[in-house]
Amino acid sequence: MTVFSRHYERGTSEVISKKQEIIVNFNHFLRNKKKFKSVHKKISSMALTVGDKIPVILGKNQVGKEVKSADYLGQKLVLYFYPKDNTAGCTAQACSLKNEYSELQKQGYQILGVSADSEKSHQKFIAKHDLPFDLIVDEDKVLSDQFGTWAEKKMYGRTYMGMHRTTFIINENGVIEKVFKPREIKTKEHAIQILSLQK
Repeated sequence: MTVFSRHYERGTSEVISKKQEIIVNFNHFLRNKKKFKSVHKKISSMALTVGDKIPVILGKNQVGKEVKSADYLGQKLVLYFYPKDNTAGCTAQACSLKNEYSELQKQGYQILGVSADSEKSHQKFIAKHDLPFDLIVDEDKVLSDQFGTWAEKKMYGRTYMGMHRTTFIINENGVIEKVFKPREIKTKEHAIQILSLQK
């Protein structure tokens, strides 16, 4: 057997072994799919809600700066989770908050957005629409899991994991006072919905 043949056989064997490993892992996933869903539902049921204090560390913003809940103490915070940068609904929502930003600030609110997009994506989104507030990069879904916004979604008969559009209104002491659930949010009028809480 030539040196080439030995290397070829070894390479082929490694590829087959890798394929087998992938198949085993995939089969393991299929067998445990229900279990994984059950665990995630249990985590979601423990999500933060009205009356809970928000985490100390909220994540990093579009330029990699760490954002802490202490940064907003003494101010009301609109922490809004949205599915994706530069999509129609998310752009409408962000622009609603931008257009009423001065009034929101007069009422004591600060704005902080969260999605699973990257720093680069957030930077482009902010620049394109001239957004005056920061966006948290939650690619690893740590913050979304804590707030229960990364969960199962269904569309056209397909089930998948994704971000649920949800807004948390947090008081001056870092405690959640109000939650706007997905079906309650009007993207084009979201800032007005928030301002109406003061009436």
